Amino acid sequence: MITIADRLAGIRGRIAAAARSAGRDPSSVRLVAVSKTFPIDSIREAYAAGQRDFGENRVQEALQKIASAADLEIRWHLLGHLQTNKARKAGPAFAAIQSVDSVELLQKIDAAAADAGRAPELLIQVDLAGEATKFGVPPGEVPRLLEAAAACRAARLTGLMTLPPVPDTPEDARPWFRRLRGLRDEWLASGVPAPMLRELSMGMSGDFEVAIQEGATMVRVGTAIFGSRHAEV
Repeated sequence: MITIADRLAGIRGRIAAAARSAGRDPSSVRLVAVSKTFPIDSIREAYAAGQRDFGENRVQEALQKIASAADLEIRWHLLGHLQTNKARKAGPAFAAIQSVDSVELLQKIDAAAADAGRAPELLIQVDLAGEATKFGVPPGEVPRLLEAAAACRAARLTGLMTLPPVPDTPEDARPWFRRLRGLRDEWLASGVPAPMLRELSMGMSGDFEVAIQEGATMVRVGTAIFGSRHAEV
């Protein structure tokens, strides 16, 4: 019987190998275990195996799990789309929100975090492919968010996230990852402070090794750790 701990060990080994093949320190890549739809028992099992960063897609589901795991020192990441009317709940609840896609949302998260005395990390979700089924900001609009983020009182912009089209093979995702890294480099060259763009969150269960080769500092892995999802909750 393969356990969550076994799968985690395998994923960590693959992350380390991918990083070394790219001439990178394996510690430069953070693994976010995507626990959406999985029960709190699975999260506790992964925690016992040393996992500390967990990602959720829906605010309500996440808040329930955060309460149930209050005894654990978990860094919770919100990965799914966040509606502005839920920013007040989300801002104080998560260590990181990876799906910022408008100036209004950024400002609402910051206000909620400031009121609660919290300082979440924020990532701008960049829409590279223009898929109608996905959220994100077109690259041309990112500078507006970078400018707005510089005025945040509590929240801290730390990088970029992308969800490329579902690839047939891991190599199919490479151009999208390379594009995000290139945009990051362009914005850094234009004068954006390096701490605002230190993170590149890209790569999931099927393509995280390619993402690491292209510069990912965070990979979001769910099914390869927890198994297949049977249904959204």
